Amino acid sequence: MPKKYQNLKFETRALKSTKNILNEVHAVSPPIYLSSTFERNLEGQYQEGYKYSRNDNPNRRALEKSIATLENGMAGFAFGSGMAAISAVFQSLKTGDHVILPNDVYFNVKLLMKEVFSRWGLSYSFVDMSDIEVVSHSLTEHTRLIWIESPSNPQLKISDIQGLSKLAHEHRILLAVDNTWPTPVLQNPLDLGADIVVHSTTKYLGGHSDALGGCIILKESGALAHRIQSIQIQMGAIPSPFDCWLISRGIQTLHLRVTKQTENAQKMADWLVEHPKVHRVLYPGLKDHPNHEIAAQQMLGGFGGMLSLLINGNEIQTLAIVNKLNHFRQATSLGGVESLVEHRKSVEGVESQTPDNLIRLSLGIEHIEDLIDDWKQALM
Repeated sequence: MPKKYQNLKFETRALKSTKNILNEVHAVSPPIYLSSTFERNLEGQYQEGYKYSRNDNPNRRALEKSIATLENGMAGFAFGSGMAAISAVFQSLKTGDHVILPNDVYFNVKLLMKEVFSRWGLSYSFVDMSDIEVVSHSLTEHTRLIWIESPSNPQLKISDIQGLSKLAHEHRILLAVDNTWPTPVLQNPLDLGADIVVHSTTKYLGGHSDALGGCIILKESGALAHRIQSIQIQMGAIPSPFDCWLISRGIQTLHLRVTKQTENAQKMADWLVEHPKVHRVLYPGLKDHPNHEIAAQQMLGGFGGMLSLLINGNEIQTLAIVNKLNHFRQATSLGGVESLVEHRKSVEGVESQTPDNLIRLSLGIEHIEDLIDDWKQALM
């Protein structure tokens, strides 16, 4: 036993003997800093500015810097979920402000606006975000934010990010883009003029269906960054150090995974579009997609790992096909290494505008021939 512990009682030794002594080990894989609080030095200062993990944590700081770097942004903020990150953007606005959103926006965002932020005094309009003229006519003197999903969830509509950025800035309006589906591997909205990028890091950035998180990346530091950071810290909407570590680990293989998933999605779309039981395939990589050219201009390197299809049949027949799949697991999420399938209408509920015969696919990294064979037998 080291001399410094010899005169200490067991309870004290149990604490002192586990003190962190590994700061200079230089491990290849970064450690997880699970501590909720950090020690001051003799001068009363906090090392590297860390004092309490709600304010900051080494794993969170590393994740925020990583995502900001990948999105070519000046500031990044990590949150406990994608919805927490989305909420923080809306919380940065003020009572009386007006927001324009896609009419096919992620269903939970619709619920968030209707059930929460309408009571906070935010007004909003749902419009066809693929038509810039429609967006322009929807602007009011109180519009402060235009919110884009491109591709949209689950109908994979494409918005012209550059064109909408120009429109927004002509009216001194912020433009935010949910870039969860394309990821920075395929699309960098800030380079196209957007002010804000949001991700559910639960999805492709984490990539293994084992962590929950979200993030906001800003084109500029300044007043908006200060408001977002204040919301993050004061509301406590933060991810755990372990989730930050998991998501950071996922980012290391992000390019490899998204490249493979995109390749699989394109091949799956090309096969499904020829099947007589498939009414339509919704995928921007298909040349008959109404906004294929715009997608090709802003999604560099491919069109993503997500697609939806409309079955020639009713809801019962559509669900029967889903139930016959063996290599696509029925689960609510996307972006993991495993392929997932979901009948969105039954998840979103009776108020959903998603067609009854729509099936959403998240392509994983399995061999595409196995995935296509699975669909062959399901569509028999």
